[in-house]
Amino acid sequence: MLSQSVEYALRAVVFLARAGEPRTTAQVAEATQVPAPYLSKVLQGLARAGIVRSQRGVGGGMTLVPKPDKLTILDVVNAVDPLQRIESCPLGLREHGVKLCALHRRLDNAMKSVEDAFRNSTLADVLADPNPSVPLGSLADSAE
Repeated sequence: MLSQSVEYALRAVVFLARAGEPRTTAQVAEATQVPAPYLSKVLQGLARAGIVRSQRGVGGGMTLVPKPDKLTILDVVNAVDPLQRIESCPLGLREHGVKLCALHRRLDNAMKSVEDAFRNSTLADVLADPNPSVPLGSLADSAE
């Protein structure tokens, strides 16, 4: 359902939030198990959206811009590969127009539910989840 780019972007923002200080693309790639060239493109998309910032020089690297409690999962998704809602008949049937058939209405309702869940879930929520399986596990600590 979610693209690989979204998965990689989510891994990267989780890592950067946990790191709390600038990390190089190589460090993020290693910790998140994402190929560095692919990650670089994903980080560029996040930077264009204002989610991460790149700092050059000694001690530079990528940092998370918004505080984790202000960054929703939907913000990250929309920055790299927005969810596709169904606004008109995908088959182009004139008689359907913008009134979706029962099938496409249900599919769009499912996408709306996902969108709402992501809108209501912040990065801080993910980081604070009491589940003993933390995002990225000990991998995130290996690049420190």
